[in-house]
Amino acid sequence: MPDRDKQKIIRAIFAAYMSNDRKAVEDALADDFRFTSPYDDEIDKATYFVRCWRNTEWIERHELERIFVEGDEAFVTYKCVARGGKNFRNTEFFSFEGDKVKRIEVYFGATYQNGVFVKQSES
Repeated sequence: MPDRDKQKIIRAIFAAYMSNDRKAVEDALADDFRFTSPYDDEIDKATYFVRCWRNTEWIERHELERIFVEGDEAFVTYKCVARGGKNFRNTEFFSFEGDKVKRIEVYFGATYQNGVFVKQSES
């Protein structure tokens, strides 16, 4: 599959998330999909939707800044702008198997409130 098609899939997933189109996201993910974040370790597709699928009313928009595709892998960096002035930037690493997303690993960036850095509490 061409890199351009992988970019289209990634953009479609972000758009579906913003429109709360769960079916479109489910269809884009492989049956054996795995998700990792600072809060989740290799969770499966069903658990991902239980723990990570949320109503997006709190988000004003996602600004996809960079998508780098090489072979069956891609990095995506985006800025999430929340209603009320909060924003943060994350990077996600996508792994593809054919035309399906097999894995996503998310790396959290800094958070800002009305342009001011918000220090995160230590766990």
